[in-house]
Amino acid sequence: MNALTEKQTRWLISLLLAVSVFAVFWPALKGEFINYDDPAYVSSNIDVQHGFTLESVKWAFTTGHASNWHPLTWLSHTLDYSLYGDHPWGHHLTNLIFHATNAILLFLLLNAMTGAMWRSAVVAVLFALHPLRVESVAWISERKDVLSTFFFMLTLWTYLRYVQRKTLNPQLSTINYTLSLLFFTLGLLSKPMLVTLPCVLLLLDLWPLNRLKLFTLHSSLSTVFEKIPFLLLALASSVITFLVQRKGGAVSALDSLSISARFENAFVAYIRYLAKTFWPAKLSVLYPHPGHWPMWQVIGAIIILLLITAAAVWRLRQQPYIFVGWFWFVGILIPAIGIIQVGIQSMADRYSYVPIIGVFIIAVWGLADILTPKPWGKKFLTGIAAVAVIICCILTPIQVSYWHDSESIFLHAVAVTDKNYLAYNNLGFFFSNKGKIKEAIEFYKESLKIEPNYEDALNNMGYALAALGQYQEAIPYYIKALTKNKKLTEAHNNLGNALSNVGQLDAAIHEYEIALEENPKHADAHNNYGIALAMKGRIDEAIKHFQLAVQYKENYSSAHSNLGNAYAATGKFDDAIREYQLCLQGNPDDAQAHNNLANVLAQQNKPDEAIAHYRTALRLKTENPEAHFNLGFALAHQGHTAEAEAEYLKALQQRPNYPDAQNELNALRASVK
Repeated sequence: MNALTEKQTRWLISLLLAVSVFAVFWPALKGEFINYDDPAYVSSNIDVQHGFTLESVKWAFTTGHASNWHPLTWLSHTLDYSLYGDHPWGHHLTNLIFHATNAILLFLLLNAMTGAMWRSAVVAVLFALHPLRVESVAWISERKDVLSTFFFMLTLWTYLRYVQRKTLNPQLSTINYTLSLLFFTLGLLSKPMLVTLPCVLLLLDLWPLNRLKLFTLHSSLSTVFEKIPFLLLALASSVITFLVQRKGGAVSALDSLSISARFENAFVAYIRYLAKTFWPAKLSVLYPHPGHWPMWQVIGAIIILLLITAAAVWRLRQQPYIFVGWFWFVGILIPAIGIIQVGIQSMADRYSYVPIIGVFIIAVWGLADILTPKPWGKKFLTGIAAVAVIICCILTPIQVSYWHDSESIFLHAVAVTDKNYLAYNNLGFFFSNKGKIKEAIEFYKESLKIEPNYEDALNNMGYALAALGQYQEAIPYYIKALTKNKKLTEAHNNLGNALSNVGQLDAAIHEYEIALEENPKHADAHNNYGIALAMKGRIDEAIKHFQLAVQYKENYSSAHSNLGNAYAATGKFDDAIREYQLCLQGNPDDAQAHNNLANVLAQQNKPDEAIAHYRTALRLKTENPEAHFNLGFALAHQGHTAEAEAEYLKALQQRPNYPDAQNELNALRASVK
């Protein structure tokens, strides 16, 4: 059999990369949406769920939702929702496809730049299968990682073509340069962390492209000069991102985390990223920021970083890949290392998605240079690579399994990290949504024990207490949450509900108005505001808010039912029937909606249909004196006196003080006599 050509080998390696990625990450397709970022990005995002329209495209380019400006990421989620709806597997599949593509592009790029096919293949497979990649691939909200890296790789590829053709074909070279700028722009529109890419291009000019001659001024200046358009794009993206994140409250103020604490964490985080690269244990969706690290750890981290940097500079002439790989790692991480603190994490696995490639380049090229000259070197290298890949193939699926749902990922987080108050809060939220309120409260207590001022846990604790009917106890939690974050829309909405339930309607209306001022598309707040207005007798105003609620939230059964009630109250019976039917399409087991629909049908002189819905309401909820009375009244008017009497009696058994039922029963018996 003839040996494979170099081109065929590249194709085979690319195919094997794709197959290995799908084999290792395939269990991610069984994962659910988790309750951390996924609601904001997809599962509860009405703008994404409305599909591709001029309005959704405009929204993607103008919104600062989730404290980020990444319009292409929003559009990719919108496309996915158009294709897959609320089925998580499709959203996971897109992430998986992008990750496999990124691994192939990395292999082809390194091979094209260096000519070292097998070294490039090993770097690519380590990138593809390492456990640190799981967060970026298995978390639907991290589409921005895999999408931006796709454009990152295309930027480098077209830049390489620009360099290769600069002398031979200047016109084609210019086209490649323009494409490189375009792909960089698309990358920034996917995730602004790519702002350091111009520096990456300079590193590649140094090695392996050998364009940047450090001691030749003219050559160096011209090489730097051609990066100016890239730098301007990066600067614009940085400014927009900072302004959006600060407006969204994601950027921590200096009084909450000092400059010294930020630098301390940055130094330690670099070492922790390196440690998790070579020993990927205790990986977590969140590593809480400790505030301050022990000084011995900070000093130790600084010493290690200085020693590695000194070694990279010292070996620059002999082994430039060490310098390039090291500053690739250090430089790309700078936007996410915590100097500008965004969020409550000290580091994140997802931030290592592209930077870690630099470490793999150092490790693979370094070991190859050391061992290849030895007689047994190549076999030993093959063995090391095989062991590393096997370890990844074992550890990565285990890490993927933790991402199955919110319960598993956050139980794992509290097991492998300390004082993870966000994980406890999200566990509580998970159990609350399952109707296990008492279990949820215990997790919220754990969260608040660690961080008493954590506004999300305060709001969620209030919500859990309200679910148990303890509205007075819930109110102080909402108020405390709002003292920490006045723009916490959910807390305003929830506080409004609690106030409404204790009879403070005017105060409740005020909270709904604040919630809608913060988020005019908050469907629940519109629905709740409509209920409060209806209770105040302001039916026409209530109708407008119910209409907005069903506009902003698909299949919103409760709002359809409330809108039906409002229409019925104003005599718009046809509109009321339509809304009740829409409610029952989404929730066929809503006994109250069946009862209310029957009332309107009875008003329209459709007794048979009305009776059918009364019976359905009672089948769904037997303890329903109102439905028994209404059914009895409808049967009486149809001449079914015995059945009517039985229904009136059931109504009185369930509500002894029910004067209407007693009066109708007396009248029925009198008419029979």
